Amino acid sequence: MSAKPRPLLSWHLRPAARALAWCGAIAYPFVLFFAARGTPFDSPGLPFVSAAAVTVLPLGLLRRRPLLALALMLLGTYVTATTTPFWQVVYLLVLANYLAAGYVVATRPHRIAFTAALTTLGVQVAFAARLGTGADGFARTVVVLVLALAAAWMTGHSVRVRREHAAALRSQTAAQAVAAERLRIAHELHDMIAHSIGVIAIQALAGLRRTLGALRRTEAGTGAEAPPREPAPGLADLDRLTASTKDAGVHADVRWLGERRPLPPDIDLAAFRIVQEALTNVVRHADTPDCRVTIGYQNGELTIEVADDGRGGPASGITGMRKRVTLLRGQFTARPLPEGGFRVAARLPLLEGVHIS
Repeated sequence: MSAKPRPLLSWHLRPAARALAWCGAIAYPFVLFFAARGTPFDSPGLPFVSAAAVTVLPLGLLRRRPLLALALMLLGTYVTATTTPFWQVVYLLVLANYLAAGYVVATRPHRIAFTAALTTLGVQVAFAARLGTGADGFARTVVVLVLALAAAWMTGHSVRVRREHAAALRSQTAAQAVAAERLRIAHELHDMIAHSIGVIAIQALAGLRRTLGALRRTEAGTGAEAPPREPAPGLADLDRLTASTKDAGVHADVRWLGERRPLPPDIDLAAFRIVQEALTNVVRHADTPDCRVTIGYQNGELTIEVADDGRGGPASGITGMRKRVTLLRGQFTARPLPEGGFRVAARLPLLEGVHIS
């Protein structure tokens, strides 16, 4: 996943921007005081516009140090409100203070938001008392200030709730995506493990028989009395082999061509081993649910073909199968098919006196 790009004016990467924000916020009370002074024409127009323009100075610090920035704004408001003759400018500054307080409520923890709200109300009540509008006028002013602060608090709190709700939805969506991905991986692992267990069962069957056969031959060579031997596997055991393959997840469709008849033991064993190894490759590498096994008796030879429509990937045991067929003076091919899949084919001559160890 690529890293999230950093803002062009990152607080940590732009010392000049940080210094500018501090300078603007500190200069705000002084610049505001002079900007809101009267003019020779005694008109509020120019002081109002000047004060509005000056209010942008503490915004850079408000984002990083909200209480300090708000304190500087309140200082400028107190000084200006107690000296300017224009009520329009005072109303503008009060509104700016409430907007800043609402921003703090929306973006900061409740402890900081509560401190900002109380400080804002305290400063504004202080300059209202300083203006000396009388007891009734002061009471009405305080009520208006409290109501305005309540509106700012509710607005900021509403924004905060919506942001938290959106963040919770994003977190829930991400958690659901992670759970879905874990479920998908679990399904894939289940399929892969089941497939591998089927392959292990087929290979264990072949390895066990080879080991038992070697032990029996050793016992026979030493003259020791050996237990009764099971007959070597042959094409008669093909049904049992395909049943094991089906348990591993691959259905083998067996077809017989020609008239079935007894085979020499070595040819019968070699044919079984070729089919067994080819089916093991289908289970392990082909990634397909079916394959075709064709056994043919014709023209003095036995033909064997195992084909599938899978992905035609690499196969194992090819050298061993080729060696068996070569020792029996037969022909062997194993290669991917042009249209997809893999094909193993062997032709074994039905000749007497040919043996394979």
